[in-house]
Amino acid sequence: MTPLAAILVRDIRIAVRVGGGALIGVLFFLVVVTLTPFALGPDLALLKRIGPAILWLAALLASLLALDRLFAADHEDGSLDLILTGRAQLELVVAAKGLAHWLTTGLPLIICAPLIGLLLNLDGPAEAALVLTFLVGTPALTFIGLIGAALAVTLRRGGLLLAVLVLPLTVPVLIFGVAAANAAVLGPLPFGTPFTILCALTLASLVLGPFAAAAALRQEME
Repeated sequence: MTPLAAILVRDIRIAVRVGGGALIGVLFFLVVVTLTPFALGPDLALLKRIGPAILWLAALLASLLALDRLFAADHEDGSLDLILTGRAQLELVVAAKGLAHWLTTGLPLIICAPLIGLLLNLDGPAEAALVLTFLVGTPALTFIGLIGAALAVTLRRGGLLLAVLVLPLTVPVLIFGVAAANAAVLGPLPFGTPFTILCALTLASLVLGPFAAAAALRQEME
């Protein structure tokens, strides 16, 4: 097994065993969406209108739950020092850890989104568009979060700083993700324009995120 594949499998196993990945993220996602109808009342038209925004905001917050431990756990047990001095390129290692985080947090949200969307009065085509925006946009949330996780790796209460750093950077993803979903749910704006911009943001984060996070790790560990 190559070092990158070993890191990917290791992080997935840790997330599953600890329970900080799929289970907690999905439960948090479900709780946020379930409480919304109680707060807004039984207005089905209103729930359908603001449903995509609620689901995207819940997905953003759920993706932050395990980010603070992404590099901090490796720093505590000494694994991060071995990763920094290993033969594998650090940027690729960071990308592999980001992929493992998305597989254990973002992918379960995508799978559960159609069922949870029923609570917000979303029909079949609207749910399909929402799942498509999640599939394209949630990787951007993870790879942007890599930067904040790397900057907060040596801090004791890094979770607070992580939220402050990451949330402003994810605003463009949130805006165009919600815009694309709303275009499919409500119209009359075209779905393609915000969805294309969302794809561009995700591609940019996939390229820039690992490099920025690797540079931050090198700086923090010096």
